[in-house]
Amino acid sequence: MERNPYTLVFGKEPAQSISRALQTAEIIESFCSDTPSQQIYMITGVRGTGKTVFMTDISQKIRRRKEWVVVELNSERNLLESLASKLSSEDDLARIFQNAKINLSFFGFGLEVTGTVPVTDIEVALVKMLESLKKHGKRVLITIDEVISTPDMRVFASAFQIFIRQGLPVFLLMTGLYENINALQNEKSLTFLYRAPKMELGPLNIGAVARNYKKTFQIDDATAQKMAKLTRGYSFAFQVLGYFTWENGGQAERVMDDYRQYLEDYVYEKIWSELSNGDKKILFGMARSATGKISEIRNILQIETNQFNPYRKRLIKKGIINGDEYGYVRFVLPLFEQFVLENYDE
Repeated sequence: MERNPYTLVFGKEPAQSISRALQTAEIIESFCSDTPSQQIYMITGVRGTGKTVFMTDISQKIRRRKEWVVVELNSERNLLESLASKLSSEDDLARIFQNAKINLSFFGFGLEVTGTVPVTDIEVALVKMLESLKKHGKRVLITIDEVISTPDMRVFASAFQIFIRQGLPVFLLMTGLYENINALQNEKSLTFLYRAPKMELGPLNIGAVARNYKKTFQIDDATAQKMAKLTRGYSFAFQVLGYFTWENGGQAERVMDDYRQYLEDYVYEKIWSELSNGDKKILFGMARSATGKISEIRNILQIETNQFNPYRKRLIKKGIINGDEYGYVRFVLPLFEQFVLENYDE
């Protein structure tokens, strides 16, 4: 029996996926240019939009280029020491550092260089390491998944700003929820991050989702389109619906209960728990509205425009609703309106 090509595991690169070719090309071209226009990108979006998979895809493509070194860091650890440790653990790079007489023995990693005083400041050590890599035509891509504004993260970001000012060949990809990225950007000492580009991952292309389902399950166009619309282009929903449909012999109509319950248990309950009472109230009004027209939603909730707009803007930034059509708002997540109606407590 063939293995299920879809996955229910967050962050795992599935066998079946929909590429974000335009956004991927933008980052790679920017980083790999002879004169890079950006050295940082922050990838954001609601839970389950495929931020980790997207970042992994970019890092794998860049890793194939011989001049690049890719380092994945854990946001829960000391980021500067982790970066130095991982760089020095690669044999080719370790030889470069040793030849440059960078003695890293003080930190407990790297070979001791005879006759050279150990470097005792991690930031100074990294500057020396990156300078030596630059002389050898190397570039370093650092990836950090699900960043939050911790002391370690703020120290790392401040050091990264210094690396950029010194013209060092270091690049950074970070993923995070809107509120976590926003908190980091708003740190007074990290104003350079506020100017760094944010790439918000929206819905996948519905046509691409339909074509994937059609090819995988050998179904007609109408059935594939119906399945694709059930996902609304939400990346995790694409995987969940595909997974359960595969397990049920390609019969999507049999899996709707499992599909809905899985989305609610593993994503929607967490998203709901992180919303304010005001956010929930606006979503409840949207769920009760037949049209999604803002004036109708305000009438349902008995609120004025100045009360509605701040929540509207925040929910759009969180990736939960879409406000592209003037005067209307729509749910981005599939079946989320039913979840809201069942879980809102006035």
